[in-house]
Amino acid sequence: MPVAIITGASRGLGLALAAGLTGAGWRLVVDARGADDLAEAVQDIEAGVAGTGGRDRIVAVPGDVIDATHRLALIEAADRLGGLDLLVNNAGILGPSPQPPLAAYPLDALREVYEVNVVAPLALIQLALPALRARRGAVVTVTSDAAVEAYPGWGGYGSAKAAIEQASHVLSAEEPGLRVWWVDPGDLRTRMHQEAFPGEDIGDRPLPGTVVPAFRRLLADAPPSGRIRLADLLSGAPR
Repeated sequence: MPVAIITGASRGLGLALAAGLTGAGWRLVVDARGADDLAEAVQDIEAGVAGTGGRDRIVAVPGDVIDATHRLALIEAADRLGGLDLLVNNAGILGPSPQPPLAAYPLDALREVYEVNVVAPLALIQLALPALRARRGAVVTVTSDAAVEAYPGWGGYGSAKAAIEQASHVLSAEEPGLRVWWVDPGDLRTRMHQEAFPGEDIGDRPLPGTVVPAFRRLLADAPPSGRIRLADLLSGAPR
């Protein structure tokens, strides 16, 4: 069974992906900052796949991706499962809510946004590379259309996502033996998306689970490294 690390897996897209991959036969190492929330998420996933032999396939490692010791623990857990095939950098933060314009963006908050959304994923990639090279694996970094579009108020989060997209692009050139995808899941009904639109009804956004089939298709088809919109995989449109 292949092995994946999924960060930020206690809710939202990370939880949906963890459930989808467990159901497809993957073994997982998952993390989140909240130990109780992560444990509950793992219980829910295991309950959902109880009839498919999915129990005991998930190792929960609570912690913060900005912590170097925690990142090493994730890699070590994947090694104990047999070796890493896929790293999914999903954990991230939005920054202040409501989101301020760049002219008034608190610089300490901006540093934190970059630390979580850019530095931590790259640091985890660095640790994962030996195993991924050996197994010709893949790196998925969750991004956003805010990385390529200029939305007022999204300067902090959007510029951080633009930075990790470019880092992924360069990594794909430096590591031709791997698949490196920066994946835009589209607008989803998640807590982070609600934080981006405080007080607004986001009930028209699709739930995170709706994009899991597209993500599984991505892994099955294994297209060349690049930017992937999951909506394109769902619709069958050219990537």
